[in-house]
Amino acid sequence: MQPLFLPLGDRASSIDCARFAVLHRPAGAPRRLIVYAHPFGEELNKSRRMVALQARALAQAGHAVLVPDLLGCGDSAGDFGDATWSAWVDELVRACDWLRQASLAWRPDAPTETPPLTLWGLRGGALLATAAAERLGDVQDLLFWHPHAVGKTLLQQFLRLHGAGGLLSGNDRGGTPALRARLADGDSVEVAGYRLSAALASGLDNAQLAPVQGVRRL
Repeated sequence: MQPLFLPLGDRASSIDCARFAVLHRPAGAPRRLIVYAHPFGEELNKSRRMVALQARALAQAGHAVLVPDLLGCGDSAGDFGDATWSAWVDELVRACDWLRQASLAWRPDAPTETPPLTLWGLRGGALLATAAAERLGDVQDLLFWHPHAVGKTLLQQFLRLHGAGGLLSGNDRGGTPALRARLADGDSVEVAGYRLSAALASGLDNAQLAPVQGVRRL
């Protein structure tokens, strides 16, 4: 297990481009490269232990696994409110490119060939993995754990946390339609301690699982 910082962010923006990640390498040359796409919001934190156990098991089976924290998540730079859907997809694509480039040094017998690539997504991360696979165009396998089929449902569930918090505190702060109206106007909203940007909400709202050309196994 190797913790590291990857240069995945936008160098032209004011947000630090470093993204925290953990690399799990097998003892020898990797049979396959696996990049993990984490879930949305608090599900990221609640799933960390199981993801770490699975990544170690995959490394022991001969695969190289990269587990990144995307912009504003986990130990990476930036605030959650700075995140956009397109930025997360772009960072996931860059993480795949980084792992492929790094793997060239791990295969002295084939220094110009990279192992097959798998994207592994958990919950909302499956939607990110699908979008990244479409961008990459040569992902062979997708591994999904309890995926959301459409981002609209995930966003709806997340926004409901705002109303639940209001009921518990006795402060009626408006329901989901009011939040959606603010997001449609380009405003950010605060939900369960997370500042959700309009750009992230819009991208998630339109995301869906769909067949990806070139993927052989799901």
